[in-house]
Amino acid sequence: MEAILTEGLTKRFKDFVAVDDVSFAVSPGEVFGFLGPNGAGKTTTIRMLCGILPPTAGRALVGGVDVAGEPERIRSRIGYMSQRFSLYTDLTVWENLTLYAGIYGIPERRMKKRFKEVMEMSALTGKEESMVEDLPTGWRQRLALGCAVLHQPEVLFLDEPTSGVDPAARQTFWELIYQLSAQGTAVLVTTHYMDEAEQCHRIGIIFDGKLAAIDTPTLLKERIPGKVYELEAENTIRASEVLRQIPGISEVSPFGRRLHILTEAKTSMKKKIRQILKEAQVPISSLEAAPPRLEDIFIYLARKATGKNNRNQIHSLPEN
Repeated sequence: MEAILTEGLTKRFKDFVAVDDVSFAVSPGEVFGFLGPNGAGKTTTIRMLCGILPPTAGRALVGGVDVAGEPERIRSRIGYMSQRFSLYTDLTVWENLTLYAGIYGIPERRMKKRFKEVMEMSALTGKEESMVEDLPTGWRQRLALGCAVLHQPEVLFLDEPTSGVDPAARQTFWELIYQLSAQGTAVLVTTHYMDEAEQCHRIGIIFDGKLAAIDTPTLLKERIPGKVYELEAENTIRASEVLRQIPGISEVSPFGRRLHILTEAKTSMKKKIRQILKEAQVPISSLEAAPPRLEDIFIYLARKATGKNNRNQIHSLPEN
């Protein structure tokens, strides 16, 4: 049985379609990345899967339970954590765990064992009496994750859980995610960090409420129809302006001090790019073929889904 199954899941708010005919499945133990720009429908989808919002059409099963027919049964099967810190900062670590144990209805005879397991998992042993407000941000997020899985849910929803957390703390957090995955917990996670998305078993990409693609990170990157080049130039803004006018180039995207160039065909364009930039008096340091990145497929799919002129939406996922 799939941990999550959606078939034609749709949510309308009057004339606005926030989620449009979305179908996918997540297996037990799978880490499923759910990517898309802000406003694409990610959080609305999660809220339906959590039984908070009723679907307008289609159906969804979480842990084998229909989210529309039995939303109350859903809540005992899931854990949820968002980017907005949800614990009580004026309570201690132990007091927060006790509070969540009561919310989840964990029997008192199981509390001590689960508290010990969660503290070990979160690497917070010895901090039981610490005030949450005194903990570093990364530690708080580990505690929030521990509270979300205190009742050992079948499915865990993580909505941008590492937003604002430093890279080292983010990696530690992802190690915890994989511990839970290895124990059979299905994890659906949204993120704006491409290095995190690379760690997912599979990824679903959504734009304007519609699911544009689902596959492994490796197979998604193989969907780039042309070639990818990486360019270093003294003036990347001018280089980008010139490159966007070259027929056969579908996208030019900034990556730090470099530019990523996506072409429409597999034939080499290196000579043509060099020549046109030279004629435009744009000096370049290097121009090399590069393997596609997840950012490249995101941008490529965004152009297909939203149109070439919607650049603000296309570039809303930052480079790491």
